[in-house]
Amino acid sequence: MQNYHAPDEKGFFGEHGGVYVSETLIPALQELAAAYQAAKKDPAFWAEFHNDLQHYVGRPSPVYHAARLSEHLGGAQIWLKREDLNHTGAHKVNNTIGQALLARRMGKKRVIAETGAGQHGVASATVAARFGMECHVYMGADDIIRQAPNVFRMKLLGANVVSVDSGSRTLKDAMNEAMREWVARVDDTFYIIGTAAGPAPYPEMVRDFQCVIGNEAKAQMQEAIGRQPDVAVACVGGGSNAIGLFHPYIEEAGVRLIGVEAGGLGVDTPSHAAPISSRAPVGVLHGFRSYLMQSEDGQVLGTHSVSAGLDYPGIGPEHSHLADIGRVEYQAANDDAALEAFDLLCQYEGVIPALESAHAMAWAVQNAPKMGKDQVILVNLSGRGDKDINTVAKLKGIEL
Repeated sequence: MQNYHAPDEKGFFGEHGGVYVSETLIPALQELAAAYQAAKKDPAFWAEFHNDLQHYVGRPSPVYHAARLSEHLGGAQIWLKREDLNHTGAHKVNNTIGQALLARRMGKKRVIAETGAGQHGVASATVAARFGMECHVYMGADDIIRQAPNVFRMKLLGANVVSVDSGSRTLKDAMNEAMREWVARVDDTFYIIGTAAGPAPYPEMVRDFQCVIGNEAKAQMQEAIGRQPDVAVACVGGGSNAIGLFHPYIEEAGVRLIGVEAGGLGVDTPSHAAPISSRAPVGVLHGFRSYLMQSEDGQVLGTHSVSAGLDYPGIGPEHSHLADIGRVEYQAANDDAALEAFDLLCQYEGVIPALESAHAMAWAVQNAPKMGKDQVILVNLSGRGDKDINTVAKLKGIEL
């Protein structure tokens, strides 16, 4: 994997990515790409970005040895990259800070966003409040119900939460509606996409903002254990937390990279959100080409995951490319495995993970016992689970 370079000048990661949008959006995307390329070369832009990450977000987030859980499982040592400790409670704010700075640089005073689990919506509302921008967040009607605490947080921060009742009433449909509005308001509106997907330049841009995760982890693990982990694991929906961890490790040949998709009720059923693990074909959705859960006639299929943030039929194009070239292994964890990992992390470490992050933990729970005690698994704990306690309580038959 030496000298890994992607995307190309047309926004493709191998055969994935690109720009598949209406003509109305082409000028807006060209404007965005030019603005980002200019910002990328501007040391002042990155200085402000990193200053905000330190003094507003609270970075660097620590790495933490989950010693009791590791002892309980009886195999590899599990370490956590604690993105749950960021301001707003997840990795999402790394990206929204970067995109808000870019929006301000472009003179945009109105932002829109899509959200599933609500963490990206909260992070977008947060930076909009900080920079004095108008903010509208599109969210599936079903996700509004299961993520009620985050909906209220967005409203407290001054955002308008727009309920999306079409389709499956989840993340895919929220992104559909956000893109429709952007088409109508390209002149004054900046669309803050929350994951490493969408039309170019979004997958590259979101990756670059999230690489702070992997860059920190490499330095921290070297200091903590004198080397890099044997395995680095992250959950994957669209895939921003995962690509942020993986990208700095791509050329570290000794580190195995594992992306964990949402297996739902099982990848052998229709009720999952695991396009790579289920060998889904390539298709186009939300302006980019990638592996996509679809019917034989090209209709996008419904998805299911206990975690709203992974409930998406596609996957970011760089992940599809990394699967194609064999650098990252993509596997699925089903709902039950994620819930078991959720409980174990609560009970043994006093850490309540997001249900999304619990999918990555599930891989560690299942595989650590098969590894030696001198081996190390680094799990990206992408967010905290406060937002999910109503969902978990309902599944356990508990009334709050």
